[in-house]
Amino acid sequence: MHIHILGICGTFMGGLAALAREAGHKVTGCDAGVYPPMSDQLRALGIELIEGFSADQMALRPDLFVVGNVVSRARLADGRPKFPLMEAILDAGAPYTSGPQWLAEHVLQGRHVLAVAGTHGKTTTTSMLAWVLECAGLQPGFLVGGVPLNFGVSARLGALSAAPEGRAAQTAVSTGTTFVIEADEYDTAFFDKRSKFVHYRPRTAILNNLEFDHADIFDDLSAIERQFHHLVRTVPASGRIVVNGLEDSLARVLHQGCWSEVRSFGATVSDFTAVGEPGRFEVLQQGERVATVDWALGGVHNQLNALATIAAAQHVGVPPAVAAAALGRFQNVRRRMEVRGVVRGITVYDDFAHHPTAMRTTIDGLRRQVGPGQRILAVFEPRSNTMKLGTMKAQLPWSLEQADLAFCHSGGLDWDAREALAPMGPRAEVAGSIEALVAQVRAAARPGDHVLCMSNGGFGNVHAKLLEALQNQ
Repeated sequence: MHIHILGICGTFMGGLAALAREAGHKVTGCDAGVYPPMSDQLRALGIELIEGFSADQMALRPDLFVVGNVVSRARLADGRPKFPLMEAILDAGAPYTSGPQWLAEHVLQGRHVLAVAGTHGKTTTTSMLAWVLECAGLQPGFLVGGVPLNFGVSARLGALSAAPEGRAAQTAVSTGTTFVIEADEYDTAFFDKRSKFVHYRPRTAILNNLEFDHADIFDDLSAIERQFHHLVRTVPASGRIVVNGLEDSLARVLHQGCWSEVRSFGATVSDFTAVGEPGRFEVLQQGERVATVDWALGGVHNQLNALATIAAAQHVGVPPAVAAAALGRFQNVRRRMEVRGVVRGITVYDDFAHHPTAMRTTIDGLRRQVGPGQRILAVFEPRSNTMKLGTMKAQLPWSLEQADLAFCHSGGLDWDAREALAPMGPRAEVAGSIEALVAQVRAAARPGDHVLCMSNGGFGNVHAKLLEALQNQ
């Protein structure tokens, strides 16, 4: 089958493209605003990329168009369609589907799907879970919204082979039958406004946390809770739902109805709890010590991610001690506290955080790792649709509370970033361009500082520009 993917450079659609290619399909695709790491992965796979959404791509005559949720029926100011290829597909009556629907029909069918949902931590936890299953010998398939460093790719089909001798007695599933997927609550496509994750039909589901986000498609938190309950409805009675016991929003979701086994984590009375600092802690199951996690990651959020991973892996037969040992070798994900370079004693990091809560927990994680007296300079851009709308601008000072200095790129915003950050006083600076932002950080940085760059986009390659500017200072 030849599939042509519209919006192929998104993290989800790029992973889907990799899976389709591995399965033997011919894959082409188009997109705009390409940036790593997905563009690098697609080029390495030899997948042909076309810039833009021109109607002349109909000449490729694929068997099926797979449409990403970046595509819409929107029109430009002059009345022309923003996505002329989509209009041509509709006019021609050509076959098309959404990415999640294609995945459900061509990849997930017949697999034991482990889905990781939540406002924060989906990518990291999905990567942790895939790695744990890999270390347990299950050779899982996976699709992650990022590039796990342990695997080097964001997606793979997994081995569909018989279990090694003795393996069936140790695990609840056979080698290659598991598939771990990042389960996003964002809508599926312009023609399917359900959350992506309702297509996946997991047997094991992690509900990591739940806050208001995606203000462009959800009116309020209750609307998102309703979508999460749609996910809960798809888990069979023999399945397991792993839920964060600290979240009132998730308690409300389960209160709407639950038909599966539930295992909680995080709260004092949860099934799985942690004792100790995030860098090294004991894992307790119903009060009994079952494992020790000793790893390179920091932050309470990652400690919770680990508990969720251990509880989910147990459902497919992986003992907590085996899971914890695998986490000790977990290398994290690209763009999750990734060190991009050290210049003149100044360390520059890249992180995907963009929601205020994610920014706060990321800074907190770094604060726990840096030495006494070392400063954190938070450099960020409010780039997500929710942040661009200004819905959470009042939370920015709270999210940046543990940073010594904050630098905001305000280009393209319709709201006043200086006013939003005014409670921080002289600790916060705002710049309308990447160049001005780099100049501000360069003037403020000194040896021993940690410069933490946070964005869910390419951020104008600010990391490389900062390293160059600091080197030439």
